Amino acid sequence: MRGLSRTSNSYHTIKEKNSLTEQYIMKEDNKDNILKRIKYPDELRKLPVEQLPEVCDELRADILKELSVNPGHLASSLGAVEMTVALHYVFNTPYDRLVWDVGHQAYGHKILTGRLDSFCTNRKLGGLRPFPSPEESEYDSFMCGHASNSISAALGMAVAARQTDHDDRHVVAIIGDGAMSGGLAFEGLNNVSTTPNDMIIILNDNNMSIDRSVGGMKQYLLRLNTSETYNKLRYKAAKWLQSNGMLDDERRKGIIRLSNALKSAISHQQNIFEGMNIRYFGPFDGHNVVELVRTLRQLKEMKGPKLLHLHTIKGHGYAPAEKAATIWHAPGKFDLDTGQRIKTEDGTEPAKFQDVFGNTLLELARENKRIVGVTPAMPTGCSLNIMMKEMPERTFDVGIAEGHAVTFSGGMAKDGLQPFCNIYSAFAQRAYDNIIHDVAILNLSVVICLDRAGLVGEDGATHHGAFDMAALRPVPNITLASPMNEHELRRLMYTAQLPGKGTFVIRYPRGRGVLADWHCPLEEVKVGTGRKLRDGDDIAVLSVGPVGNNVVKAVEMMENDGDGISVAHYDMRFVKPLDENLLKEVAAKFKHVITVEDGVREGGFGSAVIEWMEDNGQHLDIVRLGLPDHFVEHGTVAQLQSIVGIDAEGIRRAIKETLRK
Repeated sequence: MRGLSRTSNSYHTIKEKNSLTEQYIMKEDNKDNILKRIKYPDELRKLPVEQLPEVCDELRADILKELSVNPGHLASSLGAVEMTVALHYVFNTPYDRLVWDVGHQAYGHKILTGRLDSFCTNRKLGGLRPFPSPEESEYDSFMCGHASNSISAALGMAVAARQTDHDDRHVVAIIGDGAMSGGLAFEGLNNVSTTPNDMIIILNDNNMSIDRSVGGMKQYLLRLNTSETYNKLRYKAAKWLQSNGMLDDERRKGIIRLSNALKSAISHQQNIFEGMNIRYFGPFDGHNVVELVRTLRQLKEMKGPKLLHLHTIKGHGYAPAEKAATIWHAPGKFDLDTGQRIKTEDGTEPAKFQDVFGNTLLELARENKRIVGVTPAMPTGCSLNIMMKEMPERTFDVGIAEGHAVTFSGGMAKDGLQPFCNIYSAFAQRAYDNIIHDVAILNLSVVICLDRAGLVGEDGATHHGAFDMAALRPVPNITLASPMNEHELRRLMYTAQLPGKGTFVIRYPRGRGVLADWHCPLEEVKVGTGRKLRDGDDIAVLSVGPVGNNVVKAVEMMENDGDGISVAHYDMRFVKPLDENLLKEVAAKFKHVITVEDGVREGGFGSAVIEWMEDNGQHLDIVRLGLPDHFVEHGTVAQLQSIVGIDAEGIRRAIKETLRK
């Protein structure tokens, strides 16, 4: 059974067992439930504005109930409920465009746009996508997943509306304060200020990204304040001047410049948005839905670009999420009544790769005083917070700014420090130029750790770390390695910080490793060397990274089959440089080779092996297993590995099929 079960037409409050604040929850089988009657926004718009707070309460309760059993991005969506309801109430969606940034906050949007009954499938294999996507719904105006793209995309749509005779189309970009720190957001703002448009930018300011937002923009937004009375008076004056034919375009720009100067003088601060000729309104309470409707209706009729600054609380309406927004960003399953997160593990499982990274980095940093840690807004997600707690002066959270993180690391390396720059693999795509131009060309000693490499699961295509090996393999001066297990990760990290190693990339997956005890002595690994884990006679399997553990399982399964097939297994460990001695051994002994990687086949590790064999006059039968030439959907990692054929069964099947040729 999906969602809340409903039995009466009222709400009640409950006292949390652990003394948490009171929360709204819905009684079972509420026959008069308003939300149940809203299939699409046009039905929402038929309601009197006075009923919208009740809609917000029901929407928040539904999100809570659903996510307590089907985990997802909770706190962000709770904080955006009133804003979401107001936007769909005021604007004629989908004709009017709502462009969401990142998409963590968009669950309410999904529920209000025809996906209430299917929301129970969110993030599940074959179900609703994890983030808004035009391929799923016409109400999803643009692709979501990575931060800071909403303003640029919305501006493009605003220009398109003008040039395709849709002058009555409104375009709204919704961006958070964390995403506003990204460089792309400022590139978009700069273009907004000089391109004719009537778009609205909503700044959802909750002082959070995933961890707490950082940087000058955060401090600026905390200090920024503007009189609501001032905005009302300015709006009325502009309308009067325009109606009397006294406000042409040049006069309007002059008045804006004068008013900006006056406001700056009164408030003792320069408004960065109005300095770019973008009308600024706020900050307003983002949880007052009735006031939001009134404000949006006014802005809707104004010409020129406008920015509405809203203060919201991440996790609003659910005390556990309000108190610990970082944890409740994506908390997993939880008990709705008590606020207790439900543990599905007993503590005996192998450690997460990210925690092995965090603890190992601290261990290395204690010995190597040159080591510093860098991350773009993910200190908890990548476990840099472990070093950050003990050595705050040597750790840097630069906000959502992946390109800057790499170039910043390059600058530190140029003048003698040893940065470990940790970025999620999919997000590092944004730093590709920085890796080449600002680090690799000078062969600077930067260790780039790509967390969440390979298939990541329920976050889907925008978050799979699929392309790093194919993208980085051709770049000179880069060492590219992937550990098969936690011990290998520690040894590669130790190796990477030794003198003379240059630019060193280590990729590893999301989730847990395979070893009961991850701690091991720190020893150097000779760059460009792999390991022969198992000798064999019929076929060689070459793997790179943790997917090699699936190869181990596949070979064990084949032994149980009793087919007598003898499989050699090599953990190549390095994608660049390849272990040429092992490749020579394979070429001399085997006719059949299978390569296995948790990354795209096109241009990846398997392609590197084929290129080496061709360059060295070896013409073997080589089968490449990896991610196909299309974007892989969302689902559990196990489900997705099975679909693309890199789980143990898929590898077993490939071995047998290859030998049957």
